[in-house]
Order: sequence, then C-alpha cells, then structure tokens
Amino acid sequence: MTATGALRVREAGIGDVAALVAFNAAMALETEHKALDREVLGAGVRAVLAEPRRGFYLVAEDGANVIGCLMVTYEWSDWRNGDWWWLQSVYVAPAHRRRGVFRALYAEVERRACATPEVIGIRLYVERDNERAQRTYAALGLREMRYRMYAKPLKPGVPA
Repeated sequence: MTATGALRVREAGIGDVAALVAFNAAMALETEHKALDREVLGAGVRAVLAEPRRGFYLVAEDGANVIGCLMVTYEWSDWRNGDWWWLQSVYVAPAHRRRGVFRALYAEVERRACATPEVIGIRLYVERDNERAQRTYAALGLREMRYRMYAKPLKPGVPA
C-alpha cells in the first residue's frame, strides 16, 4: 500500500465491488460508448477478487471515498520466461482527474511488479483516439508497441 497526502492506494476487496462495477461501467461508456450489463460486470469483478490467479484490483482513496481503480491481469510469455502484467479497467472519477490519482495507482503497480521476480514488464491497451491517456502513459515511461490487437468473441452478447 502507498499513500501520498490524503491519497491512499490499496488492494481492493469485496467491499469495493459496487465502486469497481460503477467505475468499469462508466469507463466503458465514456471511452467506448458501450453500456455494460452490470450483472455480468459484477460477477466478473467478484471473480477476480475470489481467484487471485486472475489478477487483482487496486483502488485509490481520498479519505473514505474510492476515486480511482485499475485491474492487473497476467500474461505468461514463453519467449521471455516471465509474466507481463496487463493494466485494465483503468478509471479515475472525473472530479479527481489530473491530480495524480492514476500516477499513484501506476506507481503501486510498478512497485509491486519490480518486487516480483517473475514480472518482466507492464502492458496496457488504450483507445486509438484517447490522446490524453496516451500522453499520460508516455509520461510514465510506457511506449507504443508494434502490435495490433485482434479479437473474436465466442459468446453471444460479449462486447469485443
């Protein structure tokens, strides 16, 4: 856990499900114009919290209020014999943006990743048109990679 002034970053728990669901739904609507099924989303959030092999969430608090979050999931790389940590479900409440909330969340991810010998790096997706986020990520040392992403949802109703 890290704390900066009144800002505190900690691992999320079951008591954070409502905030995580609300933030994920808001992020999907804001960045991709997708309305997520909150029942499915809630089950997905609880699944991560119940099974650490899936990943973990961090939340940022300002006093008693959760104001931001992100999720880390794992991808094994046989080429590198190590895990990539993927940042997903990144969200900061609009009233708290541009105040170092994501920077604090990211610093905690990087601290944990550097303390875990199997972790070889950190990756994330970003919408092509989200230039503000791209600038933020670049300022933290992340850089655009050469890959394009392809997907094929295998269940009806699963957004791509």
